[in-house]
Amino acid sequence: MAARTEITAEIIRQGAVAVVRLGDAEKLLRVVEAIAEGGMTAVEITLTTPRAIDMINEVSSRYGDSILLGVGSVLRAEDARAAIDAGARYVVSPIFKSEVVEFAHSRDVPALPGAFTPTEIQIATEAGADIVKIFPAGVVGMSFFKAVLAPMPHCRLMPTGGVTIENAGDWIRAGACAVGIGSALVDIELIASEAFEAITHRARLLRATIEEARA
Repeated sequence: MAARTEITAEIIRQGAVAVVRLGDAEKLLRVVEAIAEGGMTAVEITLTTPRAIDMINEVSSRYGDSILLGVGSVLRAEDARAAIDAGARYVVSPIFKSEVVEFAHSRDVPALPGAFTPTEIQIATEAGADIVKIFPAGVVGMSFFKAVLAPMPHCRLMPTGGVTIENAGDWIRAGACAVGIGSALVDIELIASEAFEAITHRARLLRATIEEARA
């Protein structure tokens, strides 16, 4: 349980997971570097990324433990297996599927399944979810977090969808243990123009926003 517990604790300490979907291997590596230079090292490569398993393997081989690398958009246990074998250290899903949670745990890897209702959140938590991803979080909003956590304070919730650099701290104050952030951090236009220093700047702002919310 040590690795799983430590990785979960580090995700929570970081306060944010950068969700990356890119088909260009070279730019993906540069984006990961840019995010890490901004002080955020938890990065999730989604399976909707072309050659995602190869990308996970490449990032893992190049950066090792300096990047807290995860896999996202996982719908099947066999996909979790391939990603973990390639170097993913936690498994994120937009849905709850017990076989994915069970397989991740069999490899001492945290599982972050998706949920949308209080019942789904509790089912996922009882199944051993290390963190429950609320997706799409922008639909339910921050008031939902406060309402759910009032009677269910034992749940660890991470919003994804609707999280921005500007409102990340508000999600933390609403009770999120961490946030999942995609295009607001990994902006496609910035990547296309190779403005990687701007992504680093956004990562620094995100980290500062989270730290301020926790102060």
